[in-house]
Amino acid sequence: MFKKITTALLFTTASFGFNTAAYADHHGMKKDVVEVAVENGSFTTLVAAVKAAGLVDTLQGTGPFTIFAPTDAAFSKLPEGTVEMLLKPENKDKLTAVLTYHLVSAKVMAADVMKVDSAKTLQGQSVMVKADSMGVMINDAKVVKADVKASNGVIHVIDTVLMPKE
Repeated sequence: MFKKITTALLFTTASFGFNTAAYADHHGMKKDVVEVAVENGSFTTLVAAVKAAGLVDTLQGTGPFTIFAPTDAAFSKLPEGTVEMLLKPENKDKLTAVLTYHLVSAKVMAADVMKVDSAKTLQGQSVMVKADSMGVMINDAKVVKADVKASNGVIHVIDTVLMPKE
């Protein structure tokens, strides 16, 4: 019963979001995933990392992309010095691997999550997806806000930075 209610709420929310997105598209207000992240204000570390890795042009492309976007608070949970180390020019490959581990080359909406248990990232490894009555988890990261729509994909806000296996 709970799953049916949750699914109904997801579809209702998704249809409301679709109507809003259609309105935004009609009025030329739709932004790509990078612009949405920049305007949000909770992703300054993520945006800085995307710039340092040289991924801005890619993420402003046609997509579609699904981004599991860690907030600034998620980055602050990493061991001290990790972000600074990743942002150094000599660590660009490692930074790119971490960032592309947060990207899926498809538009995966919250309603679609019920049908999958993993998703292959642009980095090459898969992330585990678990949906239950407690919410949605991507590996060990909780999705705190789903279906933030953009012109070239969707953002799911997560509370933990995903780290690929080395």
